[in-house]
Amino acid sequence: MIRADKTIDDLLEKRRSAGLLRTLKKPTGLIDFCSNDYLGLAQSAVLRQRIEQAVAGQPALLNGSTGSRLLAGNSALAEELETEMAVFHQTEAALVFNSGYDANVGLLASLPQRGDTLLTDELIHASMIDGARLSIAHRFKFRHNDLADLEDRLKRATGTVYVAIESVYSMDGDLAPLPEIAALCERYEAALLVDEAHATGVFGPNGGGLVQALGLQNRVFARVHTFGKALGVHGAVVVGSAPLRDFLINFARSFVYSTALPPHSLLAIRSVYRFLPECEALIRQLHALRRHCQQQIQDQLPAMEWTSAESPILGLIVPGNDACRAVAARLQQAGFDIRPILSPTVPVGRERLRICLHAFNSEPEIDSLVRVLQTL
Repeated sequence: MIRADKTIDDLLEKRRSAGLLRTLKKPTGLIDFCSNDYLGLAQSAVLRQRIEQAVAGQPALLNGSTGSRLLAGNSALAEELETEMAVFHQTEAALVFNSGYDANVGLLASLPQRGDTLLTDELIHASMIDGARLSIAHRFKFRHNDLADLEDRLKRATGTVYVAIESVYSMDGDLAPLPEIAALCERYEAALLVDEAHATGVFGPNGGGLVQALGLQNRVFARVHTFGKALGVHGAVVVGSAPLRDFLINFARSFVYSTALPPHSLLAIRSVYRFLPECEALIRQLHALRRHCQQQIQDQLPAMEWTSAESPILGLIVPGNDACRAVAARLQQAGFDIRPILSPTVPVGRERLRICLHAFNSEPEIDSLVRVLQTL
């Protein structure tokens, strides 16, 4: 055995012994309280038909993009799509990335320069953390959604200052106090960067996101919208000013050195954006179910500790990895696809069941889940 093999085996065994080994699981056929398909668009026959029609309407479509967009991979379709998305998100320009991970890494790694300061909420997504780690700027965390701690950091920041947050946090499901954070950024001349991954399709007019729902689009320097959650397709976009787009084309390595999305993906993205204005009923249904679930929790499960119910993401705190896994297994045996979120993904003692609601769930399914939780 060569040294690298032994290193790998040792690290895997260490994780296995700690009960933290990750494995891939196939779809279970259980009631979906797990996926990020909030509106059910990933399984929408109507959207599938729209995408197929869009592809059929371009018989000369290439199977692949053939290269990065700075080489052979750019197209009129890509640029037309970005123009359309900029209008949709009420901003000046847009730039498509291959995934939300690529978008966050490219944005945070390239934008803050040496001597600048990057301030990040302590609960930002791993993709934002990785981008911040690659940055050559000074980087500091502030306590989650803590305006006083953020202001204290802003007072001490040097150079050009950037503040990176999520609008809806993926593990707790709570919302950022966006108006207050935007006001602080304006007071200290900081640029606000907002990841809208879990807000896109869920909040705002036509699902445009929480920033647009609050009318803050002109007060946020850059937004990241991903397509693999409520929109049911794949990819991401950074929206902001035209100079920001030009900057990312030149300096965001995850854009410069990635083969572009294939034309089929671009048509899928365009199809879902054009379909979103028809999804208002789905969005209303999603939030009606969220309110129903919140009421059921309040009435039937008052002794349990939950994270915020401001979004379709709810977290039931079950401290301890073993305990959290055991409760998840019981729920899966009862027919619910609910997964445990374990430390170190979340802090020790804050392990939880992450329950995601969808427009295709029903009140009886929620009521049944609550009844099972009462027995645990």
